[in-house]
Amino acid sequence: MSIDIVLMLLLTFLCMIFVLTPINNTPFRIIFSLILILFAPGYSSIAALFPKDYDLKGTERIALSFGISIVIAPIIGLLLNYTPFGIKLGPISISLSLFTILMSIIAYIRRLKTPENERFTIDFNCYFNRIKESFRKESGTDKILSIILVISIILAFSATAYMMIPKEGEKFTEFYILGPNGKASDYPINLTVGQDGNVTIGIINHEYADVNYTIVIKLNNQTIDNETIILYNNQSYEKPFKFAASSLGQKQELEFLLYKLPDNTNIYRSLHLWINTK
Repeated sequence: MSIDIVLMLLLTFLCMIFVLTPINNTPFRIIFSLILILFAPGYSSIAALFPKDYDLKGTERIALSFGISIVIAPIIGLLLNYTPFGIKLGPISISLSLFTILMSIIAYIRRLKTPENERFTIDFNCYFNRIKESFRKESGTDKILSIILVISIILAFSATAYMMIPKEGEKFTEFYILGPNGKASDYPINLTVGQDGNVTIGIINHEYADVNYTIVIKLNNQTIDNETIILYNNQSYEKPFKFAASSLGQKQELEFLLYKLPDNTNIYRSLHLWINTK
């Protein structure tokens, strides 16, 4: 039984689950992403190219798996750059997964066509014993090169894992208003008495934490609306808001005040529109 191919397919499906589904905010996401980028595509390719046991040594298979994976991932990214999908997490993960699944199927078919006594299989106890025996028989130079290779692989995994861990940058909140056309222009600042003005209030949380906000809207220093909401990190919120002009000939101030709770005394962000009525 090709247990290594079955294991590779299982790891690929787990990668897709943890990378592409909502349960991705766990350490498993980084672990499976590393496997998908640095090992799985190369191993499946080597398995398809060399189905016989004597084609490659165990250490050579592992080393080439990392090397070929590092080559395959940028090539797939380059090809995606010329498609409507672009270089994004979803398309890259799906492409690498499909490539690994395809090469694993080819590897399985080629092994079936290979005589059983020549077919590459993995007996983990025997396999590790063979690696240790092979390492013991190597010359001093070969042993040094093997150690350097293992260290390089560990460093590659560590560096990639470090880059994939989200870094906490500047904490801030975006607070904005948009005009009726959904752009930061054409604000309803010239209105007749009783005419409605329409804007959109927007908030985006970049505070690296869940935050409770209170929005207070004032017209001529009189509160006309308020609302309290909670936003998760990187969550956005937009709300259409309608107001009516009053007081003919008077320039009116429309204030949008944002409070970051529990501090409901100090204004965290503020926006202003001056309304001309006629």
